[in-house]
Amino acid sequence: MQQLMALAKTAMMASAIALAASPALPAPAPASEAAPIPAPVPEEIPIGLLVDLSNGQTLFAREETRRFVPASVTKVMTAYTAFKLVDEGALRLDARFAYSQDLEDAWYNEGSNMFLRAGEQPTIGQLLLGITTVSGNDASVAMAVAATGSLDAWLDLMNANAALLGMKDTHFGSPNGYPDGGRTYTSARDLALLGEAITQQYPALYDRYFGHRTMRWRDITQANHDPVTGRVDGADGLKTGYTREAGFTFLGSAERDGRRLVMVLAGAPDGRSRDQASRALLEWGFDAFHQETLLPADAIVGEALVQDGVDSSVALRTAKPAMLNIPLGQDEKHITMEIVYRGPIQAPIEAGAEIARLQLNVDGKLALEMPLLAAEAVPRANAFQRIANAWRKWLA
Repeated sequence: MQQLMALAKTAMMASAIALAASPALPAPAPASEAAPIPAPVPEEIPIGLLVDLSNGQTLFAREETRRFVPASVTKVMTAYTAFKLVDEGALRLDARFAYSQDLEDAWYNEGSNMFLRAGEQPTIGQLLLGITTVSGNDASVAMAVAATGSLDAWLDLMNANAALLGMKDTHFGSPNGYPDGGRTYTSARDLALLGEAITQQYPALYDRYFGHRTMRWRDITQANHDPVTGRVDGADGLKTGYTREAGFTFLGSAERDGRRLVMVLAGAPDGRSRDQASRALLEWGFDAFHQETLLPADAIVGEALVQDGVDSSVALRTAKPAMLNIPLGQDEKHITMEIVYRGPIQAPIEAGAEIARLQLNVDGKLALEMPLLAAEAVPRANAFQRIANAWRKWLA
């Protein structure tokens, strides 16, 4: 740990990012040291992402901000939006919805279906199972109308939720991902944010409605196409997607020993390659790394320069433990730390204010970024103190 702390060197830059430590070059690996195991995602799958939610670390990324059509993975946002309404008390799971003839005419047997018929009165809970288990296009539209009265109002909610989650490369034009001329799009990074939100904000509802292997409605029993639940230890969802324009997509998750992983694959050429790569990627995420706590919470890691304060600098501390997933066969000598902030920081500064970021790099590549807080308050200097500070800087 002392070696890692020593690598958090800082250097002022004239503008933009003002404090950044130059990482030390890692020592050459000894001949006996094993090379990291590469992620098992074939090149023909153009988009992929794997994130460990226990520390926020990206374990694998390929074109993670590239926009694509999510197809039925859209329904995860429909489920999230319903979960949020249920949690707020605006929607009851036992409330019934009278399915109309207009909805049956528009959606019966259109793509994946729960096969709802006019006059049926499924509960909100049953519609949720139809969405999460059998990917019902009809169930998704029924949920939208049941909850808000119209598709437009529901889409407003979906897009508002996406904005609140920071999904900057996402827009929803339908509640089910049915082809809509490109109005619905997203990115792997945004879907990972959605996967994090639905598993962490509503864990009880997630456990209740995701991960079912089959669903029966009337005399129709259908299987869930999720390729990981029941086949990867700890896997419990989330959603596949396919259209001719989108290819084969999957947003998945699994949890083992307190580590929850969220993964995205998109644009796979066929379902078999997507499914095999999804299972292999989750297994790799759990098996190809060992997690180390490099810094405890409240550790002082460096300082930031201050403008117009009673002090010319302020100590920086970690907000939480710095835990890093290190590839098997590697150790701490492959890790460097950088402190990055935009400054000098203008006083006054409150103790505990987030004013910098700590970047942890493995072999020179960014692996994890976390906030750094001001360890103490720095009041604004009075006029005399500012003159004295300016004089000291001039002399220096």
